[in-house]
Amino acid sequence: MASGTPINRSVAVESTPSAIAGVYKHILSELKANNFGQEDIFAVHLSIEEAFANAIKHGNKIDPNKEVKIDYSVDLDKVEISMEDEGEGFDPDSIPDPRYGGNLYKTEGRGLLLMNSYMDVVEFNKRGNCVHMVRYKVKPHLTETQSQAQA
Repeated sequence: MASGTPINRSVAVESTPSAIAGVYKHILSELKANNFGQEDIFAVHLSIEEAFANAIKHGNKIDPNKEVKIDYSVDLDKVEISMEDEGEGFDPDSIPDPRYGGNLYKTEGRGLLLMNSYMDVVEFNKRGNCVHMVRYKVKPHLTETQSQAQA
C-alpha cells in the first residue's frame, strides 16, 4: 500500500550490466506500491535499462572502475530518474533517428528512441553525461499545439 510519502534515493553502481538489477527492482516495487499500471512499470523498466546500457557502454566505456550515479524519486503521481556517468558526454541531437533511411541498419540511437517514446520527459545536462527522465501516472494535458502535431 502506498504511503503517500515520496521515496528519494541516490545510489552509485559499478559499470557492469548486472549492477542495475537491484536498483530497477526497487524502483519497480515502489511503482507497484504507488499503484502505477503495468504499462508504466514496463516503460520505466525499459527506459532504465536503456539509459544504463548507454551510460556503461558509451559513457564509461565498459570500465568497471567507473560508476554510474542514479538519483530517483517515486511518489503517487510520477517517477523521476537521473542517471550520470563519468564519461565525456555527447550531444543527443547529433544521434540520427534510427527509423529512417540508412539509419535503419545502424545500432546507434535505438535506446534514445525508446527512452523518448516511453518516458514523458527526457532531458540531458549540457555536458551530455546525465539524463533526467520522468514518467507521470496521469499524463499532463497537451497544449493545443501539441494536440495538433499529434493529429
